[in-house]
Amino acid sequence: MMRLLTTIARAMVAAPFVVLGLDAAREPGGRVDLARDLGVPEPELAVRANGVGMVVGGAAVATGVAPAAGAVTVAGLMVPTTLAAHAWWRDEDPAEAKADRIQFWKNVGLVGGLLVVAAASRHQDQP
Repeated sequence: MMRLLTTIARAMVAAPFVVLGLDAAREPGGRVDLARDLGVPEPELAVRANGVGMVVGGAAVATGVAPAAGAVTVAGLMVPTTLAAHAWWRDEDPAEAKADRIQFWKNVGLVGGLLVVAAASRHQDQP
């Protein structure tokens, strides 16, 4: 039962990264302008590469093939993405600040879930 629960939980944690990473890789859209405004060199390439990293890391988590490495990779990609895209403390419009604050804390929770996956996966690998 625990194995089934773990498999379902890993897939649920990974799903947003696979789906949204694929979207960023295919259609980087406004993310490119945000990256450019932050001074990221080759912003379109950076956004697409970030998306690919999220897909690959998310797939590793979902499938259980190197889930710890996948979780740590995605968590690492989430930190700069979250700080750049959801810097609610810089928003002047209260409604925008509220929306960014919600997304920021949601991402913090997702990173926490990824770290739990990484820790649990490493624990299961030990004899």
